[in-house]
Amino acid sequence: MDFSARIQPLLSKVYSPEQVETLIPQLQALLQPHMQQSSRENWRKWSHDNVILITYGDSLVADDGRSPLTVLAEFLETHLKDSLTGVHILPFFPYTSDDGFAIKDYTAVNPELGDWEDVKRISESFNLMVDLVINHVSSQHPWVKQFQAGEKPGCDYLIEADPLDEQLAEVVRPRSSPLLTKLETVDGPKHVWSTFSSDQIDVDFSNPDLLLEYVKIILFYVAAGARYIRLDAVGYLWKEKGTRCIHLPQTHTMVRLLRELLQMIDPRIAIITETNVPNRENLSYFGNRNEAHMIYNFSLPPLVLNALMQGRSDYLKQWMMSMPPAPIGCAYFNFTASHDGIGLRPTEGLLTADEYNSLLETMKSFGGKISMRSHADGSESPYEINISLFDAMKGTIAGEDEWQIERFLCSQTIMMSLEGIPAFYIHSLLATQNNHEGVIHTGHNRTINRFKWNIEALEAALADPNTPHAKVMAELSRLIKIRRRQRAFHPNATQYTLHPLNQAIFAFWRQSMARDQSIFCIHNLSREVQELRLSDLNLLDTDEWTDLISGDRLTTLDAAYILRPYQSLWITNKIDSAEDHMTPDPLLDE
Repeated sequence: MDFSARIQPLLSKVYSPEQVETLIPQLQALLQPHMQQSSRENWRKWSHDNVILITYGDSLVADDGRSPLTVLAEFLETHLKDSLTGVHILPFFPYTSDDGFAIKDYTAVNPELGDWEDVKRISESFNLMVDLVINHVSSQHPWVKQFQAGEKPGCDYLIEADPLDEQLAEVVRPRSSPLLTKLETVDGPKHVWSTFSSDQIDVDFSNPDLLLEYVKIILFYVAAGARYIRLDAVGYLWKEKGTRCIHLPQTHTMVRLLRELLQMIDPRIAIITETNVPNRENLSYFGNRNEAHMIYNFSLPPLVLNALMQGRSDYLKQWMMSMPPAPIGCAYFNFTASHDGIGLRPTEGLLTADEYNSLLETMKSFGGKISMRSHADGSESPYEINISLFDAMKGTIAGEDEWQIERFLCSQTIMMSLEGIPAFYIHSLLATQNNHEGVIHTGHNRTINRFKWNIEALEAALADPNTPHAKVMAELSRLIKIRRRQRAFHPNATQYTLHPLNQAIFAFWRQSMARDQSIFCIHNLSREVQELRLSDLNLLDTDEWTDLISGDRLTTLDAAYILRPYQSLWITNKIDSAEDHMTPDPLLDE
């Protein structure tokens, strides 16, 4: 299929015939030097072997003059090269606010972090994820300055609106800040769209010239080694007065278009959409296997947290049973913590009001903050919990206890076990605590989970086996290495919810795509010892079964297995060898 036939139907959904006629040769000229011969989608973008780290470029810093990205590269190479396969470096570009998400220049590395050679060094050892902050730019970006001066191209790239326009009343707000920001221009004051803050000015994708600008940026990132392109806040991309301005059909079309263009550039590259919204809305970004390759599993963090706070599996299990398998060629991006807070919108319809309120109160008692968002009627509601996940595990709804490390490790083992690609926030691997001093310094709740480790202090903490940092990182590294050898943990392998009578136990079954390996994933969500009868799992007594985590052989299936508080089991009938680890799983091709 030729270039025009592949993209003309998509362009025609959002642009006029005249615009499409002009756009097609412009896009083809941009892509031609980079295009691949294959016209078929490459489904083998991941396997059971993939594990990703999420980190800021300056999560680790040194006092000796080394750039933060150099420090990060050295730490990854020293401590995590055998554990991780990919690294998401959060926006490492020059910015003015929001810790990188108000970008001034998409093609430069923030000199305070390092340079492109540092980024390239990391991309040579790890699959690199790069943010395409596609909804907005910094108020100091050249396009905004051009808008204010009445100069092209920026004067055509922003979205003007009247603050008194009643058609804006239904616009969904992810923040409590005003929707519009007043800018002084050569033609007097003008109000422009700013979904997230007055320093993050939205751009106008109804202008096809802007699409060309972002395609150039994508090509630049691919040339820099990006294997994953993360579309930040993409749900708000397209604006249309009189609508909610979130998840509009044009937005979904733009995601499809970018996927199609990337397929022509390099079939190995995957698009991941970041949409912190209720579960059903989030799932829509798979489209018909033609939009995002991966979507953030946003309901997972609050539901796992709630399950461990309550010591019960019912809501987590109910959600899991309702989750469809990711389509072939697509995958869930599983995480329990990130640079942002623990989103609460993804819990809508999944938790009762009592459990929701109990979760908020418990997190506040553990030092957490609650961030709010505005509604059309002027009211506010909780948007996210801001807390270090390690400190979120200090206790349960009954209060703090001595099981913090075990409870935390259970949360991470659940995440590693589920269908999808596991992603660890760096502060989860390091068991970082709440950064209260940072919140006081910045005045922003999210800083509580954005601590910057001095590398010498971190190395000293990791060298002491008695610190929680050393205990957590050592055990998680061990579990990750075990997981990476198991074909039943392929992101698209079968997953089936199990139903033990004990609500304190969360259990499910994974089976490899070749059906030669089963893993029964068992998790005690409580701080009490629990008894599990292995016969209830329907294990075949013709197979030999082993718990991969403890190494225990299960010789008598009729016996009861005693689960320690927050203990996890990976019970398998096949321990994969190094050869199995390196062999790709069979995937369906079209």
